[in-house]
Amino acid sequence: MSASEFFTGTPTYLCDPKLAEAFQIARLLEKPLLLEGEPGTGKTKLAQAFAAHLGHSIFEVPVTSESKVSQLVSRFDEVQRLMDAQAAIANAQMKQAGIDQHIDTGNRRVDQLEDYVHLGPLAQSFSTPGSILLLDEIDKAPRELPNNLLFLLSERRIVVPETQQVIACEPGQMPTIVITSNHEQDLPAPFIRRCIYMYIEFPSPERMREIVRMHHPGAGETMVQAAIEIFYQLRELDLTRKPSTGEILDWIAYLVRSGITDLDAIRRLQGAQTLVKHRDDRELLRLIQERGIEDAKGRRKHSW
Repeated sequence: MSASEFFTGTPTYLCDPKLAEAFQIARLLEKPLLLEGEPGTGKTKLAQAFAAHLGHSIFEVPVTSESKVSQLVSRFDEVQRLMDAQAAIANAQMKQAGIDQHIDTGNRRVDQLEDYVHLGPLAQSFSTPGSILLLDEIDKAPRELPNNLLFLLSERRIVVPETQQVIACEPGQMPTIVITSNHEQDLPAPFIRRCIYMYIEFPSPERMREIVRMHHPGAGETMVQAAIEIFYQLRELDLTRKPSTGEILDWIAYLVRSGITDLDAIRRLQGAQTLVKHRDDRELLRLIQERGIEDAKGRRKHSW
């Protein structure tokens, strides 16, 4: 697929037209696509579905509070080099003693530093034409990570520190880069300016119906309609943790596999363990299951 073509999704992933446009812009300009939105809006799935659709390599990085740019570039295996050095000494001593044994070091040589360098996902993506790099939940990273990453992406080149190997991308050879954020903290303004930006809204009920139909084509229309209706009412309540797209898909999968079609059971959230996942929301859940969701509206959750 050329950069000028729109990626509209796959049989199991719906790509919103506005998201498809932003993705195409990012690929045309060879800039990272920064996706923000609440959990469960398909930010991560875009890169995964795109890579699967093309059959191209994807390098996924789940960013944490301890992530560093150096980890994205390379890792030098000091332990293996030390073990190989000890093996070389042992081999020399056995040879001198006339012992017909040899410790295999896998053709590695301690004076060849490149034998002990393991490229990180950023360097691998720069080295793999047509690849996709996914930096997931970058808002969890230390402040310096996006700032340091900004320089590497702007320069389009990486220098492996141990060997000074240069990995550069010529125009038209940059990997497709998707970066996601749940906006737990603001990202540096210069970093955002370097990206193509898209905020993914939570799917509308109509869009959610399409998503559900894609994943559960055999689910009854009446059941799906009732489940989607109660799902969006549930999201409007004062829940500590609102259910997301993946959770309604799990709920409907449970309803389908259990053969549950009774609308009252659905409205009373049978199988609520797939949807309500915080202890402080148990009181609201109890109200819904005992009296219905209308009684739960306007009630605030009770802290346990």
